[in-house]
Amino acid sequence: MIKIHDIVDGKYEILKEIGHGGMSTVYLAMDKNLNKQWAVKEIRKQGNNKIDGAVVNSLQVEANLMKRLDHPALPRIVDIINSDETICIIMDYIEGETLEKILERYGAQPEDVVVEWAMQLCDALMYLHSQNPPIIYRDMKPGNIMLKPEGNLKVFDFGIAREYKEKSLADTTILGTKGYCPPEQYGSRQTDARSDIYALGMTMHHLLTGKDPRVAGYEYASIRQYRPELSGSLERIVDKCTALDPEKRYQSCLELMYALQNREHDEEKYIKKQKRKLGSFIALSAMTVVFAISGAVLHFTASSLNRSNYGNLINLSESTSYSEKITSYEDAIAIYPNDTRAYLKMLEAYEYEGTFGKEQNDEFLALYNKNQSGFESNSSDFAELNYKIGMMYFNYYISESGEVQFSERVQKAYPFFKDNYEKAPDDFAEKKISDCYYQICQFYKKYILANTNVEEAAKSDYETLLGTIESSLDEVKDAGAYDQLTLYNGIIMLLYDQRANLKSSNVEKDRILTLMDSVYDKTQSLSVNKEQSKKLQGEIDDYYDTYRKAVERTYSNTEITKDQAETEGESNG
Repeated sequence: MIKIHDIVDGKYEILKEIGHGGMSTVYLAMDKNLNKQWAVKEIRKQGNNKIDGAVVNSLQVEANLMKRLDHPALPRIVDIINSDETICIIMDYIEGETLEKILERYGAQPEDVVVEWAMQLCDALMYLHSQNPPIIYRDMKPGNIMLKPEGNLKVFDFGIAREYKEKSLADTTILGTKGYCPPEQYGSRQTDARSDIYALGMTMHHLLTGKDPRVAGYEYASIRQYRPELSGSLERIVDKCTALDPEKRYQSCLELMYALQNREHDEEKYIKKQKRKLGSFIALSAMTVVFAISGAVLHFTASSLNRSNYGNLINLSESTSYSEKITSYEDAIAIYPNDTRAYLKMLEAYEYEGTFGKEQNDEFLALYNKNQSGFESNSSDFAELNYKIGMMYFNYYISESGEVQFSERVQKAYPFFKDNYEKAPDDFAEKKISDCYYQICQFYKKYILANTNVEEAAKSDYETLLGTIESSLDEVKDAGAYDQLTLYNGIIMLLYDQRANLKSSNVEKDRILTLMDSVYDKTQSLSVNKEQSKKLQGEIDDYYDTYRKAVERTYSNTEITKDQAETEGESNG
């Protein structure tokens, strides 16, 4: 059993106990080699080989799941140490307090606070569910959510998370916390993303009412029966999350996120709808015969008006403001949800404005995901839309902190390029350039974003990637100037971002610099007319010398920071 000041595995010095449960104790430890604090979770073995084997296996599953994830609300597991008497898990130390402790201390929480927490949790679950295969968390509850001092949440304890098995009819193991987990988690059918939505709904219910669903005799009642001052829209959201039938819940976390973000607008619409309901029913009943007679004429007229309105909404003058454009394109999507033209116009507006961050991401994806099932997935139009979305993420996405994080851009772009790689028809004009983006993103997903110590990119892996890029440069020469520029920009950013790994993998410096020079020369040789293309060409020209020098320094073992490199680049310019 671990004691304070013990050294675990020769490097983790135990500083203090920070939590304990029935079989485990959690300690704060200092890594003597890295001078970094970690949490060490010690699990005591039972002396039963079968039970201990199951525990070890469960921990290995958790570790393998966690080590390939990269999300700000998810902790990392960096090591598992298996000794004769105990198992120690080394993980991120999360400073803060669980929401369960906050409930115990302060009781039911304010509506706005709970909604903000719910949206953070939605984002984390959405990330898990977007993995391939999807990861179902299965244990969402206040006790597994840590509130950090700065206000952000961390979700921990992935011991019963599982990968979704498409052909499986039911889970093989009945696990979860009674009161929070949905009926299907008791073995009646396989859990999926909607199971996590149920648990999140019950977590919201507990946070809003202070009523613990685990206590004996607990019976579910809508949140306003406990707190009448809560909004009706939030009550309807929680009730929909916790529907016993999965088909009646939100079908994705994106749907739930959209409902939470628009609950105030939904409340206004609901009140107006209720006031109109009785009068509308009487009027509609009286008009039934008239509508039946004139239906064909009205349908034709409405269709013509819709086509005309749609065209007016997407064909705007250059003087139209950015906000007016976005509103107009949203109105057009409401008329024809599966016509890709309005979505492409929205992306153009973001691009021209030079702004594509979390707000634009949420705004666009709410529409895209809501209507995605209606698109013809193997059509050239849909392939073009996916390609443009992927490019927007790859080249323009700015994180919530306002920073440009290339790995985050790749991660968000990946599913759209992957969809095109698998489904786009051969006659899709940008298929080659889209596939090149996919190869770059796939490499990042496998070797960099996976955050694994087991499978690291070797020299041969990098050379394969570079070979793909080199061959693609000739294949994409027939693409439009702007499409070529965005790819060249991405390649230079990739080489700059991976310079240290390329060096440690013994990829020759001359090959990297030659490829960078080749891409830069192609950038400069392009004749561009559009303002956006001129702007991007100018940006590449501005930073190229700085990025090239950074690569040279890395190979000469005198690496400096990006800020230092940019400062020097400015002084040299």
